[in-house]
Amino acid sequence: MSSFTGVSVVTDGKDCTTSDVVGTTDSGCHLLMVKEYSCTVREIPIGEEISSGPFVVGGHKWHIDYFPNSERPSCANFISLYLRRDDDIMEEAVGAKLEFSFVNEVEYQKPVRFRATETCNFSSETPSRGFSEFVSRDELEQSANLKDDCFTIRCDIMICKDTTQYAGGTMPDISHHFNNLLQSNVGADVTFEVSGETFLAHRCVLASRSTVFMAQLFGPMAVGTTSSAIQIKDMEARVFAALLSFIYTDSFPKVGKDNNMEEEEGQDEESVDDKMSEVEEEGQEEDAIEQVIFLRCVQWLQSLFVAADRYDIQRLKFLCEDQLSNNIGVSWVLSTLALAEQHHCPGLKDACLKFIQVQSPKCLDKIMATDDWEHITTTYPSVLKELISKLASNQKEKKRKHES
Repeated sequence: MSSFTGVSVVTDGKDCTTSDVVGTTDSGCHLLMVKEYSCTVREIPIGEEISSGPFVVGGHKWHIDYFPNSERPSCANFISLYLRRDDDIMEEAVGAKLEFSFVNEVEYQKPVRFRATETCNFSSETPSRGFSEFVSRDELEQSANLKDDCFTIRCDIMICKDTTQYAGGTMPDISHHFNNLLQSNVGADVTFEVSGETFLAHRCVLASRSTVFMAQLFGPMAVGTTSSAIQIKDMEARVFAALLSFIYTDSFPKVGKDNNMEEEEGQDEESVDDKMSEVEEEGQEEDAIEQVIFLRCVQWLQSLFVAADRYDIQRLKFLCEDQLSNNIGVSWVLSTLALAEQHHCPGLKDACLKFIQVQSPKCLDKIMATDDWEHITTTYPSVLKELISKLASNQKEKKRKHES
């Protein structure tokens, strides 16, 4: 059961007072109320935070760090939120899951804005975990979450204790065994060729996880699929590798060197070069590498989303949709919107439209200058009509607030 650990209140643009309640369970929530929000934006520069008072969950001391103008220049238009561990002794890492949400969203049972889907380790080397782009200031200022220049954030923490220990060491779970089966190729009875790479797998495992693989490997389509390699077209090898990994382990694949993020080719490379030029033109050369890597991650995520839909792996599709919804950017919002429309994901589509709706005129110009804009207008005219309607509604709301 989650315990309530108190409230921290930010006043006068920088001061924070806390009334804390010691949490007696391994999960708890703490509220951060920011009064005079506009004052915090004026007074606190980029990279500086306002910290909540200490509160205790699971026997550990924590703080919430609020960055009104983000924690780094590359996301200066966003609010950043981090959870920081502050124990006197930090020798051993502590695993925890965290969620940040606006109190209004919790009350109306809307989805949490940001959650760590995997356990985060808080240690002396990395005491803080959180989200550099929690919400754009434009979006917050036009939402119902900001009322009378005040908003409240709820932070939920769940301490994750290792339950896989036994007398002889660490006890592997079923996903570990299946991953070993995939990596060792023992008993593999089907071969795939994808973008020049060969993959071995087990027909029964694939069929049990995907109706498409079931039909392809055991249905009328199965003729000739066991004697020769099955050719997979229109998919990158790294994406197929991630797809197989999820099929065998039911864990969301990690984005990193295993997925060859540093070795983009073809169309992806061209778009990455475009992004690099854009970043340098904006005078943000110090953040160029970081933003390019992030763009590559998004492109990989979009491809994995398409693959999950292609093979009817609904849980993976849902996880990709959730990740894409929480990581929308000006440079790729339209490509994500096109995928949402093409693959019938109304939630992802709505997230993209809302993101565009709250952008500044300068950002809207950037969005419409991309190649994806022409693709949207010619291929999905109904989406364009929805977008125009939302932008018009947004302008009417701004005018109404200005007149009042």
